[in-house]
Amino acid sequence: MFNFELVVKRIIILGDGMADHPVERLGGKTLLQAADKPMMDLLARKGRCGRLITVPEGFPPGSEVANTAILGYDLNKVYEGRGPLEAASIGYEMADDDMAIRCNIITLEDGKIITHNGGNLQTDEASVLIDYLNEHLATDKVRFVCGIQYRHLLIIKGGSKHIVCNPPHDHPGEQWNKLLVTPEKDAPTEPGRMSPRETADLINDLILRSQELLAKHPLNIERAKNGQRQANSIWPWSGGYRPSMETIASLFPQVKSGAVISAVDLIKGIGHYAGLRIIEVEGATGLADTNYEGKAAAAIEALKKDDFVFVHVEATDEAGHDGDLDLKLRAINYLDQRLIRPIYEAAAKGEFGEPVCIAVLPDHPTPVELRIHVNEPVPFLIWHANIDADKVETYDEVACVTGSYGLLKLDEFIKTFMAEQ
Repeated sequence: MFNFELVVKRIIILGDGMADHPVERLGGKTLLQAADKPMMDLLARKGRCGRLITVPEGFPPGSEVANTAILGYDLNKVYEGRGPLEAASIGYEMADDDMAIRCNIITLEDGKIITHNGGNLQTDEASVLIDYLNEHLATDKVRFVCGIQYRHLLIIKGGSKHIVCNPPHDHPGEQWNKLLVTPEKDAPTEPGRMSPRETADLINDLILRSQELLAKHPLNIERAKNGQRQANSIWPWSGGYRPSMETIASLFPQVKSGAVISAVDLIKGIGHYAGLRIIEVEGATGLADTNYEGKAAAAIEALKKDDFVFVHVEATDEAGHDGDLDLKLRAINYLDQRLIRPIYEAAAKGEFGEPVCIAVLPDHPTPVELRIHVNEPVPFLIWHANIDADKVETYDEVACVTGSYGLLKLDEFIKTFMAEQ
């Protein structure tokens, strides 16, 4: 254990959507209160806690917004939606006239959105479907780009970002035809680009045509025979132009080099524009079966080289969207025992050669009984060997209200984290 030395290295461990609401089935406890998470509780007890507002006024409570804010960026200056961030992650270099928009492959049944993930579509299956869609729908203005699992891109040359889209994970069980794209009210038409109305009409036409095509594809026919959910519609949302972001190192001189570890293209894209090295981990899936041990090992190795590491785990968010209480409880435990524990033990043993500061938090709540993101403060903890602990005993939404950091907002978290010595 280090004593009386300045913190040199920092790691943020983020459980996407991990925060939740009180649940009657758990005796009125939240999932963080009910989960078996001894490491998070230990770090809360030995460290200091608080709550954080992660979503600026006027923005949706999406992971693209919350994670960017957590890293200290002003969304009013850098926000361009998920599409451009995911384009950066998968290696698509946007042209100045591109509009990149996130494109899920989803499941529709009886006119309703059943799942935002195409029945847990896998990347090898999705690749076949994306090729098929390009074969039939691509033009000199339209192109699909394959991402990971159900998360893909639609690139529209000259498209307008001034449109209103509905994220499919926010509308489970709702009629899809009432959620189609519309132009923003009083939106401008920009020189060299389609109007917002033309862009909305184009995307809605692609949605309708994709449904006709995907229903006939052998993959979906086979899925139907096996009683599986079909990946039978595209659903574009959160589009934008090429963003301009400063690097983390330029914002915080403490950071000479950094890395990001995630299975999710969106987070990798944020990392790319933030100047972080993207570390790929074999077996990282974005689901509860992700390779926690591999992520922990990658984070430990990164901390031996870098000053700052951002580790993102999607599993808790996916379980929340699926409304699966038991799975979300297990995902919290897996994060605690299989990822946080080895990182903390390595730091406590001095394996990095220099003192380390650890933060744990979600980006937003994804309550299992709502199955959507909500805009509410999230609990966070910060620990390092020399920190003066506060009186919080457990890490959860209720206990952290009394934490000594109080209620922080947006970039106040990372400024506080970076100032810890």
